[in-house]
Amino acid sequence: IADLAETSVCPLARVMRRELRKRGIEHLKVVYSREEPTEPQREDAGEVPGEGEGRRKLSPGSVAFVPSAAGLILAGEVIRDLAFPG
Repeated sequence: IADLAETSVCPLARVMRRELRKRGIEHLKVVYSREEPTEPQREDAGEVPGEGEGRRKLSPGSVAFVPSAAGLILAGEVIRDLAFPG
């Protein structure tokens, strides 16, 4: 959990910083990961000639439990902010 302005590594955070800055929002509390995103893998072209050459095999954006875990982390932070302001 950090201020959006302090995030690093996360490509989504970079886009959000740019878009929110356009709207005059400079600071926002967010949940993000410092883990480096993985590059999509290239498919082997040997299976079917002509197919798969240069195509990218997309990897999932995250493991199934990660978005819900991030939501729980953020919900806990909201509760802390409401219970202990300042």
